[in-house]
Amino acid sequence: MTDAQETAADSSLRTTGAPRRQPLVSPPPDDVASAPIPLLEPHDGIPEVVADAAALDAVVAAFAAGTGPVAVDAERASGYRYGQRAYLVQLRREGAGSALIDPIACPDLSGLCEAIGDAEWVLHAATQDLPCLREIGMVPTRIFDTELAGRLAGFPRVGLGAMVESVLGYVLEKGHSAVDWSTRPLPEPWLRYAALDVELLVDLRDALEKELDRQGKLEWAREEFDAIASAPPPPPRKDPWRRTSGMHKVRRRRQMAVVRELWNARDRIAQRRDVSPGKVLGDAAIVEAALALPPNTHALSALNGFGHRTSKRQLEQWQAAVDRAKALPDAELPQPGQAVAGPPPPRAWADRDPQAAARLAAARAAVSAIAERLSMPQENLITPDTVRRLCWEPPAEATVESVAATLAGYGARRWQIEQVALALVGALTPGEA
Repeated sequence: MTDAQETAADSSLRTTGAPRRQPLVSPPPDDVASAPIPLLEPHDGIPEVVADAAALDAVVAAFAAGTGPVAVDAERASGYRYGQRAYLVQLRREGAGSALIDPIACPDLSGLCEAIGDAEWVLHAATQDLPCLREIGMVPTRIFDTELAGRLAGFPRVGLGAMVESVLGYVLEKGHSAVDWSTRPLPEPWLRYAALDVELLVDLRDALEKELDRQGKLEWAREEFDAIASAPPPPPRKDPWRRTSGMHKVRRRRQMAVVRELWNARDRIAQRRDVSPGKVLGDAAIVEAALALPPNTHALSALNGFGHRTSKRQLEQWQAAVDRAKALPDAELPQPGQAVAGPPPPRAWADRDPQAAARLAAARAAVSAIAERLSMPQENLITPDTVRRLCWEPPAEATVESVAATLAGYGARRWQIEQVALALVGALTPGEA
């Protein structure tokens, strides 16, 4: 059989439910690379959406009896609904097949978590899905993150579709990634897409494990995965209104107060209506109102974002927020900038501490060289924030031991410290390097 015939036969088998091809650890051959195989249907068809207790019990039993890692994914309604809750959970395990679960109808999946809790969970970009999974009782003890594995292995493109194509030789449809997953009932094409997202996730995990092992990075990856799985939930962000897009245009404290009042008013409305805050009022409109400080609803309605589609009642509530900010005493106005622990922005270092700026430049160059040699992004080798903190307040005596202890205090993993500590000592003591 020729390569072309084998590829065509494989494609035919793949779409009719026959065993899938063996994963490729290295980039696929030229014939596969030029003509990757479209993954059109889940191996066992599209499973029924689990939306009641009886169906959930059956899934729990099936996955408890399954073997090996569990592929896990979640779909949110970002840009449509308030918050980042899960609106669909997809799983697949050897011996259990695939499952699609509606977490709105089945909001407590802690029983499922117990059934698979000891298994390794395979996710793609785990930090995106773990918060919404935690909300419904799904908390893993061990994970394998295929997106992070791809970064550590040096793949230039690490999206799920790109990874499946380059590693396994299949093409995933990605046309439904940004749809409103809170829609009920979910259309069949969306469910097909969701099921396919976990179809080859364990295959991808197995191939990437082999590649990381070949590169001598498997233990590094395991340290990273353990750190993600054991990380506590992040604390609530302080002053989230400061992240309003376009905030850099707002200079005066009174204007900043307007941004804060409008942002908080919008957030309350969005939460009550369960819609994305951007659908209530855009960031650009908030900044526009802050800069203009309109005296009344007539002036407000003339600003971009408050046009003819805004009702009189809505204009009045936005103007009330502006008026509250304008009435605040000076002592209650927000301060410029955001009080955060740690060093100032690097652009200010040259003026405030030229020696620290020189240390940072040397450290960045050293990290960049190591990352290039290891074929991985610099931020995965060591976080930029950790490097900045080290360079702004270095140990009194820069030794491998003291630098290693400082890096560990900032959360660096053992493998990261082993790779960068010596080079960073040289960056902190350029005269002795």
